[in-house]
Amino acid sequence: MTQELLTRDQFRSEVFRRDQHLCVICKKLGQDAHHIMERRLFPDGGYYLDNGATVCGDCHIEAEKTLLPPDQLRTAIGIKEIILPPHLYPDQEYDKWGNPVMANNMRLRGELFEDESVQKILSSVLHLFTNRIKYPRTWHLPWSPGATSDDRMLAMETLLDWNYEVVITEKLDGENTSFYNDGIHARSIDYEPHPSRNKIKALHAQIAHDIPDGWRICCENLTAVHSIKYEKLKSICSVFSIWNGCKCLSWDDTVLFAGVLGLETVPVLYRGLWEPEYNSLSGLPLADRLDTNKQEGYVIRPAGEFELRQFSTVVGKYVRKNHITTHGHWMRSKLEYNEILP
Repeated sequence: MTQELLTRDQFRSEVFRRDQHLCVICKKLGQDAHHIMERRLFPDGGYYLDNGATVCGDCHIEAEKTLLPPDQLRTAIGIKEIILPPHLYPDQEYDKWGNPVMANNMRLRGELFEDESVQKILSSVLHLFTNRIKYPRTWHLPWSPGATSDDRMLAMETLLDWNYEVVITEKLDGENTSFYNDGIHARSIDYEPHPSRNKIKALHAQIAHDIPDGWRICCENLTAVHSIKYEKLKSICSVFSIWNGCKCLSWDDTVLFAGVLGLETVPVLYRGLWEPEYNSLSGLPLADRLDTNKQEGYVIRPAGEFELRQFSTVVGKYVRKNHITTHGHWMRSKLEYNEILP
């Protein structure tokens, strides 16, 4: 982000000055300096000039309701640089509150969706929302060799705030899959038929009625070989988190509820209080539990529960160097199955 972070007063005065104190939509006298993307989505408050728009009272209400979408405001102003919170991605369209907008204009639930004030302001458009939540992209740990130029990296300063118990689990080489009581999807919400998905869909059908409303089970579909061929797996499904709306259950509750459903959880490599000396691969107490010839890497998460809005600062992954060994996407290659124990 190249723009300077402003104070609240600077933000208001600079936005008004740029827009000549007129509403950018209707050209009436401006009354508010509106945050195009909600300031609570930003760790620093989002007081950037190009995240602001001068609006009159009526247009401000329309913008808060998302009836005036961010792109319309940016176009009216002539903004070229889209200012987004650091954990959101420019290849995805969002409404003002950080809810992803799909091509058919339906919306997924974002991290602020369940906030009471957000629910109230979105009351006129709630019919546009599905009950689906797209699993966030996990940021790489600073020492992860598998990070590419498109990946986000956790700052070392962030890890210094990890003064709590963590769980380090194996990162399995499968397809990120979410179960609801009324459906299933992969990381992409558009869930097309594929032979590698037949068994996981059948498993979901067996347990879907036991998943509470608003809950989702996030797991790896290990049916097909991606870059690692697994032998003697206990199950095609390995759970790594369970969510009640925007709240991730503690690891103990995750294991407990997965067991109630008859599901396996991802292998735990370490559990304990996070220590400052763990801020490197060699400093982690993984001992002989990680073999990058056979394992993709690992994921670190809090042992306790946490909110979706915290995800990009409390969950990190390590991916081995040159992990992807297939040519093209695995779904377009010849299907090879992992070995599952009877």
